[in-house]
Amino acid sequence: MPDFPNDHNEANTGGIAADCLRSIIERTERLEEERKALSGDIKDIMTEAKSAGFDVKVIRQIIRLRKQEPAEVEEQENLLDIYRRALGM
Repeated sequence: MPDFPNDHNEANTGGIAADCLRSIIERTERLEEERKALSGDIKDIMTEAKSAGFDVKVIRQIIRLRKQEPAEVEEQENLLDIYRRALGM
């Protein structure tokens, strides 16, 4: 019996559902564009912060710290203090 495409697998090629694949790719492309736009927005905010006299490097460090658990931040600060003392700083 010949293998004719039907409505269910008509868009399948080599076991890949073309519509599903296209949807995944298009959604990913949209998100990549959104990420690019957001990165530009963040850059603008950091430029604003710098022009207001803030240290952008420190702002980024604070943002990174705020994402961590307080216990993890405290542990890192304690280790940093220990290392500084060990080096006579």
